[in-house]
Amino acid sequence: MTFGGEVKNELCRGELHRKCCAQAEAYGVLLYCNTFTGGEVRIVTEHDAFAQRLPLLFKKAFKITFDRLPQGEGKHIFSIQDPKKLQTIRQTYGAEGEAVALHINFAVLEEPCCRMSFFRGAFLAGGSVTDPKKGYHLELTTSHQNVSREMLALMRECDFTPKAAARKGNSVIYFKQSEYIEDFLTAVGAPVAAMEIMNTKLEKNLRGSVNRRVNCDAANLDKAVEAAQSQLEAIRNLERQGLLDKLPDKLQETARLRMANPEDTLSQLAQLCDPPITKSALNHRLRKLVELGGKEKAEP
Repeated sequence: MTFGGEVKNELCRGELHRKCCAQAEAYGVLLYCNTFTGGEVRIVTEHDAFAQRLPLLFKKAFKITFDRLPQGEGKHIFSIQDPKKLQTIRQTYGAEGEAVALHINFAVLEEPCCRMSFFRGAFLAGGSVTDPKKGYHLELTTSHQNVSREMLALMRECDFTPKAAARKGNSVIYFKQSEYIEDFLTAVGAPVAAMEIMNTKLEKNLRGSVNRRVNCDAANLDKAVEAAQSQLEAIRNLERQGLLDKLPDKLQETARLRMANPEDTLSQLAQLCDPPITKSALNHRLRKLVELGGKEKAEP
């Protein structure tokens, strides 16, 4: 199952305790579903848990049943065309007559719990979220521009910070930052999914940190090897020219140690000196040898 499917599964496990929250969730579903007009409500979903939740949700919110329920496999299609049932729904949200104003009636979303339920319903009907292993993106999509514009205002009023866009005739509200997605999912009832995003982000950061460290260590190793080769060449040049034995004792000692231990680091070579010296002092001696041997580079 996709990560988005797991998120909706978690949302659908939430109990329907309060009638006002059930009505708010159903309101989000209706404004983000396939069809919500004066003559029909039509909800189409491929998600099994959402399909199981819908009849319970509408029973709790309106005390009504669907006129059409899913049949067979494939997409789950729910429909209401009965005028009395549609009137019950319209009256719940303050619509008069047979008209359905595709706007958000903020009066039915005054309580914070109802607002989060409304967001949950909208996500279940028209939302999607990307697997955090691939990226961070959560969006709500509807064909109703007024609804999307008002949803954006409502979310910002609730301290969320989504962005808005238009895509193929639809209005989209979306989050791209992982922490904003985590906050939204936690608020609407999917804290486990939010935690999975956090854990995935931590794993990515840790993996990136390890890779950077490995790359840095590899680069430093390459520099050390290159420097050691320059030092060895300089020492051999001095030896061929008969100059090595004429150098001060400290430089001769350093040259012998480097020739005998070509793969040792500066710290290791510094400890082999008699008496041991600092890494900085040894580096100074090696630079002097490279300079005398006719080389321009020494190990930094």
